[in-house]
Amino acid sequence: MKAVIHTVYGPPEVLQLKEVPQPTPKDNEVLIKVYATTVNRTDCGFRSAEYFISRFFSGLFKPNNQILGNEFAGVIEGTGKAVTQFAVGDKVFGYNDLIFGAHAEYMTLAETGAIATMPAGFTFQEAAPLVEGSHYALCDIRAAKVEKGQNVMVYGATGAIGSAAVQLLKHMGARVTAVGNTKNVELIKSLGADEVIDYTQQDFTKTNQVFDFIFDAVGKSSFGQCKPLLTKKGIYISTELGKNGENIWLALITPLVGGKRLLFPIPSISKEDVLFLKNLAETGKYKPVIDRHYKLEQIVEATKYVESGQKTGNVVITLE
Repeated sequence: MKAVIHTVYGPPEVLQLKEVPQPTPKDNEVLIKVYATTVNRTDCGFRSAEYFISRFFSGLFKPNNQILGNEFAGVIEGTGKAVTQFAVGDKVFGYNDLIFGAHAEYMTLAETGAIATMPAGFTFQEAAPLVEGSHYALCDIRAAKVEKGQNVMVYGATGAIGSAAVQLLKHMGARVTAVGNTKNVELIKSLGADEVIDYTQQDFTKTNQVFDFIFDAVGKSSFGQCKPLLTKKGIYISTELGKNGENIWLALITPLVGGKRLLFPIPSISKEDVLFLKNLAETGKYKPVIDRHYKLEQIVEATKYVESGQKTGNVVITLE
């Protein structure tokens, strides 16, 4: 089968399209023919190993899992003898950041993993980007214990995580102020944001509002910068480590002293999360924003675009 592999850490150019053996499902696994996948920040982080800590999961000196791709949509082509939840021909989507594998024509995954049948009416290209950004957003929203009626700011509201966060927060009944750039103001409004701050025209820290939760979905702000905007017991979460890894130690210290807190939750995902997102998609309450489509053969170009910081929402890879 065709697959994109990387045998060393490095820039996008380390990715190579190769012929590799097709995987065989274990007794509890399904074999999935992949029709669509994505390139996202998770893929890029594990490929570059820019944060050295990622090597403790992917391999200290070289990648243990050479095929990236954590999101997928496709069709069940085979099942292990113990599989009961899926059958050959089922259209499925899901997520796997433990061993990845979706940047290939075929992949395997345990039936108990983060996988479900596709939402009704969704194409493979629409279903593939349903999970990565949204599960990060969902994890952080749950950690902040957002309640109906609370005032929330989402900084970076047009990335895969931020655009999902706006929709999830509105579903939960929060009032959302979203921060983005001029070209995406109308898009952000269409996602349901109650107010939009164009950071190219206005310093978002100069707003007169205070927030129960500030979610930086792109990691470009800081706790110190946002602290004056928080309520007395407000919570700040960023998707990045912060300058000199400050978000790690602040997450340890601020909960101890009380008042305004920085949290740094470890993301996780379950089948129940995938089913929750599927339900929101089917009922029209959540739809991933898609920026560009590429073919598997264009993986290097697609990765460079993701790392340019210019993408809006998700970058989808289509396999023929």
